[in-house]
Amino acid sequence: MNKLPEDVAHYKSTPEFTENTIPAGLLRSHSTAAGVWGRIKVLEGKLLYREFEPVLAEHVLTPDHPGIIEPQAKHEVAAIGPVRHDARRRMRPRRLTG
Repeated sequence: MNKLPEDVAHYKSTPEFTENTIPAGLLRSHSTAAGVWGRIKVLEGKLLYREFEPVLAEHVLTPDHPGIIEPQAKHEVAAIGPVRHDARRRMRPRRLTG
């Protein structure tokens, strides 16, 4: 799993989602914008996180294991039973937020 660079700062959060309220767009391949990193924080349960770029990989996200999304990397999520999570805490390099 990737790590967030040290030079990023939070600038936007999504609402909290459950297995019943995850938007359809997050359940299929999508990406963040150029220069935008993401962090998926699971509050309860498990979430399957699929990365399609830079390499194909699957991760099970839990409250102890968040997902990190690289800028413009194609990815999708799927609930593994009951889950509560914020879909993405979007971040961008501090030089862009400044």
